[in-house]
Amino acid sequence: MTGPALAEAPTEAHSSDTGTAALATALAAIVGADHVIADADGRRAYAHDRLPFANFRARAGRLAGVLPRLAVRPGSAAEVAEIVRHARAHSIQLIPYGNGSGVLGGAIPLAQEVMVDLRRLDRIRAIDPVNAIATVEAGMNGAAFEAALNAEGFTCGHLPQSIEISTVGGWAACRGGGQASSRYGKIEDLVVGLKAVLPDGRMLEIAPLPRRSVGPSLRDLMVGSEGTLGIITELTLRIWKKPEIERGVVLAFPSLDAAWASARRIMQAELRPTIARIYDAVESAERTEGLDVFRAAPILAILVFSGSEPMVSAEQDMALAICAEEGGKIAPDGPFHHWKANRYVAYSQKWQAAGYFNDTIEVTGNWSAIPAMYAAMAAAAREIFPGIHFGAHWSHIYPEGACQYMTLRLPPMEQAEALPLHARLWEAVEGLTLDHGGSIAHHHGVGVFRNPWLARELGAGLDVLQAIKDTLDPGNLMNPGKLGLRPAASAVDVRHD
Repeated sequence: MTGPALAEAPTEAHSSDTGTAALATALAAIVGADHVIADADGRRAYAHDRLPFANFRARAGRLAGVLPRLAVRPGSAAEVAEIVRHARAHSIQLIPYGNGSGVLGGAIPLAQEVMVDLRRLDRIRAIDPVNAIATVEAGMNGAAFEAALNAEGFTCGHLPQSIEISTVGGWAACRGGGQASSRYGKIEDLVVGLKAVLPDGRMLEIAPLPRRSVGPSLRDLMVGSEGTLGIITELTLRIWKKPEIERGVVLAFPSLDAAWASARRIMQAELRPTIARIYDAVESAERTEGLDVFRAAPILAILVFSGSEPMVSAEQDMALAICAEEGGKIAPDGPFHHWKANRYVAYSQKWQAAGYFNDTIEVTGNWSAIPAMYAAMAAAAREIFPGIHFGAHWSHIYPEGACQYMTLRLPPMEQAEALPLHARLWEAVEGLTLDHGGSIAHHHGVGVFRNPWLARELGAGLDVLQAIKDTLDPGNLMNPGKLGLRPAASAVDVRHD
């Protein structure tokens, strides 16, 4: 059986051999002995991220991958560079680690790599109001970064659900998206400069300039590279004045088609709501119980307008006029306040802790493709398991299309029964995305779990990425086997069974 997953693997190899002890000593000379983690319990904390499949395996007392050989905690970009140079000289594989908030196995060790924990790189270097940019080290917690900007009257505009458990460098590494992406853009729209340590230990520095025409974008080569082409140590991002006004509006639509049409027309009219969320019937029902207006118009949408006057009122009035033309009715604002109060809560953890097999998959498609794509996926999921919970919402809206974010949940059952179903669900959703001309990922990245579909989506582009990887990292030492690229020779196999 093909499909994404991570197989059984040994967990204790190399934990006390002479070579590892010597490596620990060498790394301690760079970062200090207190910042090298060699014990099994300490390494186990680095053996997983938030990949749901890994959580399923953990319930059975198993790792999805392997224990890392060691973990090391540098305190500066210079120490990162020295670690990388030592690793290259001794053919040691490395994985950069932020806070382990990824959900696709991008930080899971598969070949007993050394984990490079960047969380000591946690300082804001500069806030520049004149140029509306801020420079921050890659290991800084996302919520701490946003709070520091807020205190100065700014926002970073990048507000993912994982903001409290993720790092700024992690946002860039996986090409992430925040809940306000329809207004501010995804992380690739916000990063204007960066520093990264290349696989040979040299520092790549991209100055934070507004635009340039000096060949293909090296910045974009690093943003989304998931640690396979280097280790991002510092980022310069656009920042924005903290909005003076925020208004949330709840709407009830008679159909998904009407809600989609409204969102498309709003974005194509060059309006930019801060938040634009549309829920299918399943997810709408969960959020609108007891609200009479949704009996005849069962599709929930939430729009948020923010900024200063008169722009906020102008955008709101124009957007709501479009919604009214499509049959949208203003509804009580309870769902907006509930969403705002819980916007950073990860519901998956609750279901997984209760024994369910809960996962989320986010894809993108053009407006012309979304209706058929959504219908095909819902039908396929219910054919694979008739009692499945399948719900979707569209929370990143653009002029040409949207992100479709799906929750798939199987009830408690034996893993031998659930995991093959889980694999079939992923195969169906990702395959149907490509059948409808979409992209298999909007903001969660690739990690290891999406590897099976990279060749089909990228075509010759995957060969281009592999050629770049082979040139920059001929020893395949930087997070091998992720992003659809060649795995390490010693990596565990990747299978669901």
